[in-house]
Amino acid sequence: ATNIVVRKAWLQMLFLVYAAVIVLCFVTFRSWRAVVVAVVPLVITSILCEALMVGLSIGVKVATLPVIALGVGIGIDYALYVLTVTLAKTRQGLPLEKAYAAALAFTGRVVALVGVTLASGVVAWAFSPIKFQADMGILLTFMFLWNMVGALVLMPALAHFLLPKPKPKEAA
Repeated sequence: ATNIVVRKAWLQMLFLVYAAVIVLCFVTFRSWRAVVVAVVPLVITSILCEALMVGLSIGVKVATLPVIALGVGIGIDYALYVLTVTLAKTRQGLPLEKAYAAALAFTGRVVALVGVTLASGVVAWAFSPIKFQADMGILLTFMFLWNMVGALVLMPALAHFLLPKPKPKEAA
């Protein structure tokens, strides 16, 4: 009976977390394309995380539900930092490549630093004799790093295909 309740809560938690992220991203960016660019890397990380959980025989339990939600929350932060600057620069008339370079210069290093710092802080848990703590150390490290990679690598690739090309500014 516990497994049935946990599975239902897991699906409900994923739905609510992603619904909140999508709504807030849409309110922030006012563009369904920007929402897709921000959310797809999160979804891929979540799927890979679930595959990792299966591979490591980590079941979805009451205690793992908040960890999955935390990974999504951190991941959208990374995406928001980079995408906000990228969109602001494209709205100023910069081509996407230059806007992304500006976003990397402004927030990209910080996103990488935060991702590596968070991951290095929890990777030590993987060596804990407490199985739950070791499992969560592996999961959080994985999610922090893959969300960082998604924001810095996958998101700009998606932006190239999904975001409208900026119109060049006319000379005054």
